[in-house]
Amino acid sequence: MRAPPGPGCARPAPRGGRAVRRSRIGSRAAATLTAAVLAAALTAGTAHAGRSCEQKPPSALEVELSLKLAEFTAAKLDASGAQVVMLARAGQDLRRYGLNWSHLGWAYKEPAGSEGKPVWRVVHKLNHCGSAHAALYRQGLAEFFLDDLHEYMAGYVVPNAELQAKLLPILRDNQRVAQLNTPAYNMVAYPWAQRYQQSNQWAIETMAMAAEPAATTRERAQAWLQLKGYTPTTLRLGTLTRLGARVSAANVAFDDHPNEKRFADRIETVTVDSVFLWMERAGLSGRFQVVR
Repeated sequence: MRAPPGPGCARPAPRGGRAVRRSRIGSRAAATLTAAVLAAALTAGTAHAGRSCEQKPPSALEVELSLKLAEFTAAKLDASGAQVVMLARAGQDLRRYGLNWSHLGWAYKEPAGSEGKPVWRVVHKLNHCGSAHAALYRQGLAEFFLDDLHEYMAGYVVPNAELQAKLLPILRDNQRVAQLNTPAYNMVAYPWAQRYQQSNQWAIETMAMAAEPAATTRERAQAWLQLKGYTPTTLRLGTLTRLGARVSAANVAFDDHPNEKRFADRIETVTVDSVFLWMERAGLSGRFQVVR
């Protein structure tokens, strides 16, 4: 039986996306994490967690809405005067779990393109359609939003000027942007371990590397995040939910979580919502903004 909609897997190939060098090219997927996906994996009894991985082309309406959202977002980002922003999309309805956003990436401004004006690119990490692997991709704004969204809206924060200046050269460099990327993917990866890495985790660890020259490893990047007061989201997941998700989904694992937390049904992981709240609280960015 096919899994009901959830935030673990999307269409199998990026249309127009370009895999970052040193990253394995794979199918396109929304790399996200919530209790919803784990429950879906448990009840569906399928190898894929979350959305269907069928190669289903987007409808004309989906394309139109994605293009409009990309256009509105580009206008807002241009007006902000920023060169780098942390950008999120709403791939699934996660409000019942206290979450509004499913996936984030780094959007940065490139010099004038073929049309003679600057363009926005997004670097983000995508799971290979329910597998235990992920890779980094560069995409345009329209491609970033062309992902069977639950709601056509975008969220973003603008990092402070110093942080933007440090991030920009890294995001443009294929080798540097992949320095802390770990292909082994787990949508509920423990924030303070290095065995796996999920998409939002890669984004904030890469930011830590940019902010702190000594953060050249994932362990050091995580230490910087802790020093700056980042607090992950805690998902309350019972034993049966964890067991069912682990058996039926290759991109879900719990063996990197401390036993005392795992067996107390406390699964900590990096979510977009927790990152946005922390960025402003830590003085790393301006206020959170929404584009509709």
